[in-house]
Amino acid sequence: MSSAHEPAVAHRAAITVCVVLAAFLEALDGTIANVALPYMQGTMSATQDQMGWVLTSYLVAAGITTPATGFLSERLGMTRLLLISVAGFTVCSMLCGVAQSLPQMVLFRLLQGVFGAPLIPLSQTVLMNVYPKEEQGSAMAIWSIVVTAGPAVGSVVGGWLTFAYSWRYVFFVNVPVGVACFAVLWFFISGLSEKKAPPKLDWLGFGALSIAIAALQLLLDRGQEKDWFGSSEICIEAIVAASAFYVFLVHTFTAEKPFFRPALLRDRNFSAGTLFVTVVGLSFFASLALQPPYLQGLMGYPILTTGLVLAPSGVALMVASVVAGRLIGKVDTRLLLATGIGLTAWSFYARTGWTPDVAPSAIVINGLFQGCGIGLLYVPLSVAALSNLSPEIRAEGASFFTLLRLLGSSVGVAVVNAMIVRNTQMNHADISPLVTAANPSLLEPAVADVLSPFTAAGRAALDAVVTNQAQVIAYMDDYKMLTFMTLSMLPLILAFREPDWASASDQAMALE
Repeated sequence: MSSAHEPAVAHRAAITVCVVLAAFLEALDGTIANVALPYMQGTMSATQDQMGWVLTSYLVAAGITTPATGFLSERLGMTRLLLISVAGFTVCSMLCGVAQSLPQMVLFRLLQGVFGAPLIPLSQTVLMNVYPKEEQGSAMAIWSIVVTAGPAVGSVVGGWLTFAYSWRYVFFVNVPVGVACFAVLWFFISGLSEKKAPPKLDWLGFGALSIAIAALQLLLDRGQEKDWFGSSEICIEAIVAASAFYVFLVHTFTAEKPFFRPALLRDRNFSAGTLFVTVVGLSFFASLALQPPYLQGLMGYPILTTGLVLAPSGVALMVASVVAGRLIGKVDTRLLLATGIGLTAWSFYARTGWTPDVAPSAIVINGLFQGCGIGLLYVPLSVAALSNLSPEIRAEGASFFTLLRLLGSSVGVAVVNAMIVRNTQMNHADISPLVTAANPSLLEPAVADVLSPFTAAGRAALDAVVTNQAQVIAYMDDYKMLTFMTLSMLPLILAFREPDWASASDQAMALE
């Protein structure tokens, strides 16, 4: 039954489209610039090390701003903050596209991260607020599609735009969509609410968390390049991150009005959901960093072919998200989560047997299972974690839910990449002693001339073959780890309680 507080259906549909597109742009920008970095490097006359700041500045700014979304929403009103974020993100995207030097690009990417960070938790909160509980599953299905599909297609879209036009278009593509989102939101969201009494910001808690996030992000981004804890820089960043996080925790549980409300953790679904989504970030988003290099580096796929092979996974994710949204409230949430975990874990386990000779059809089928698994996992997880929170603290809950997903993703990507490099070196050392002049396989006429250990060219070719095999085994090891990590989420399912879908107290809440 419609409530007087519910927005008109037409308005709700328009708001849904706009906030979903805004969330997609923010999720897309986390990875869209990755493949364009070598092209940007020439324009900026910068080193590869310096170009890393183009990615790091965005991630650090987004990580720091995301937990402040709840405070900013209370101070400005959710609608005002949403409009400011969309406008700021669009303008900064245009500035990134016209940047002429590395300092300009880093500054504009930092600002882009600041304005873009609230888009994910705000879009999630808006959808939860404008839909009644019985329709929240379908709304979150749409939201989950864009949040998970954004990083998956970012590299492909960025590669195509860079190849067909210029690296600048990876940023310009945001502008028309951002302008349209802002215009429609401004038109349909009328009667902006007055500001509340401005809440006081817990500067100590916010500052400590911001320093911890920034230091951790720098550690993860630069660790592999600096040989991790063999570098004094990484050690300092680890100490700073740990110390700042300790201060944040102590202050949170002792201050009268801390930046993060411990009362949020009293909701069992939210507590389990935040831990759950951290592991989802560790496993699923880390896997996104593994497949493109495998297909392009070991199998020799061009970037467009890589996108075509991986695209069915995104399609399966979208279909599964819609199905999961319709099943929420009809099927036990824990059953949906268990099914999603099972399908995702199987897709990772199947990859432990891959070699560069794997058929494209096997990659597509595997991607279909993974997409279905994530769709059945992420939608009920998002709804279950936030549905029992009261509307006045939902934005804060959504911001921390998003933050932990981002941190999980950062840690996961750093871990799998570090394992690839380290395990490749270890596997190379294990395989090399087996490659000797007395090895019968090297005496066969078909390979004797090419892989002869008695010539410099032959030894170089042999080393390349050994390195290739070492990398294949390293990828297998990574997927074994992701399989166990995904299965480790199964016990968490027992902590979830089925949301009270029949409750009418929180069915509809107008935008603030």
